[in-house]
Amino acid sequence: MFRSRVIALFVKNNSKALYNVRASRVSNEEATYRLFSTGLTRKCLQSSPSFSKGNYVPSIRNMSTVASVGIKDTEGLKFLVNGGPRAQKMIGIWLFGSAAWVFSMVILGGATRLTRSGLSMTDWKFTGGLPPLSDEDWLIEFQKYKQSPEYKRVNKGMSIEDFKFIYWMEYGHRMWGRALGIMFALPFSYFLRKGYITLQLGLRLSTLLALGAGQGLIGWWMVKSGLEEPASEYAQPRVSPYRLAAHLTSAFAIYCGLLWTGLSVVMPEPPAESVAWVHGAAKVKRLALPVSLLVGITAISGAFVAGNDAGHAYNTFPKMGDRWIPEDVFDMKPLIRNFFENTSTVQLDHRILATATLFSIVALWWSTRKFDIHPAVRSLIGTTVGMAGLQVTLGISTLLSYVPVELGTAHQAGALTLFTLMILLNHIVRKPSPSLLKSLPQVAKTI
Repeated sequence: MFRSRVIALFVKNNSKALYNVRASRVSNEEATYRLFSTGLTRKCLQSSPSFSKGNYVPSIRNMSTVASVGIKDTEGLKFLVNGGPRAQKMIGIWLFGSAAWVFSMVILGGATRLTRSGLSMTDWKFTGGLPPLSDEDWLIEFQKYKQSPEYKRVNKGMSIEDFKFIYWMEYGHRMWGRALGIMFALPFSYFLRKGYITLQLGLRLSTLLALGAGQGLIGWWMVKSGLEEPASEYAQPRVSPYRLAAHLTSAFAIYCGLLWTGLSVVMPEPPAESVAWVHGAAKVKRLALPVSLLVGITAISGAFVAGNDAGHAYNTFPKMGDRWIPEDVFDMKPLIRNFFENTSTVQLDHRILATATLFSIVALWWSTRKFDIHPAVRSLIGTTVGMAGLQVTLGISTLLSYVPVELGTAHQAGALTLFTLMILLNHIVRKPSPSLLKSLPQVAKTI
């Protein structure tokens, strides 16, 4: 229903705008804006070692043909936004702001989990509601929490002041998510009515909006698993690691969609000033895609570490206790359960995946050292190597420190930051449009 309304509104408001955009020529100033509006490429270029004397130095004049397709030919390039540079800038800021909001949601969710606040609210409403405003309201909520397995087995005797802290953490996380939904939906409606959003972009954003609404349902589905009595009387109540992984994966997918779409809006074409650089970018892409997949799998394995409290099991490195591989890694039957529910196996998996990710990113950097590629691509690969090293350092520090809230939250933020860099890398090495490819020289000019 929502998609049909989006399409109808698009057809009504945008038919004339589409004609005008396709018929018009792109000016030098507009083309320059589309590449440099975020400042990302410019920052990468300025930090690149290729700016030394005698090497190629991309200028804004030279880059003007990179972001769009040049001035004479726009065939083959499909813009996601109507209305020119101003509309691009507005929608780009909105999408990047939404992505940053999702990033903050992931960090807040990690802090909520690490402070064991996620099970403090024992009911859920889609639209939310006001928090307790009086002492009587707080006592009612506290009585509800006292009926939960977590209170009975972990927090028995907790004061109401301590309960207020964990309640506010969970309440803030839920309301921050609902605020994101409003912040996304209202500008979306405005841009649709103004005719700025094309059909392709409208469908993509509608899908992201639906995923965002579903994320709230997945969150409650996850919390509900922690409100059930554990199978063993000695086990601590906690959310299902499968549901926690689903919740985190959904958040990563929404973030990836917002960031990729925002980049596509402000930078319709990848940075490429020669055919040689395009061929080099294609080589990088073949290497970057599997590395990106490994980064994502490692992040999801971290959700299983969190869901099984595996970070508290072996607080030594590089060995796990006195052994390289614990004896009980395959104790569960069937065998597949060990990789998702066995504390020892889950932590071992995460260690192996994190190490493999670091080596893969270093190998990516090493393999591309002699490639003929754009300075922005080279700079971004170097930044990714540094971030991968920092993330591994954060992970080891978190483990050795028995998972303090500050380090655990920083480690989760580091995972999403590394994922962000891989998204950026894949975006700037994508294939340019045929019209841009035809206009490029074989080799970039040097000064």
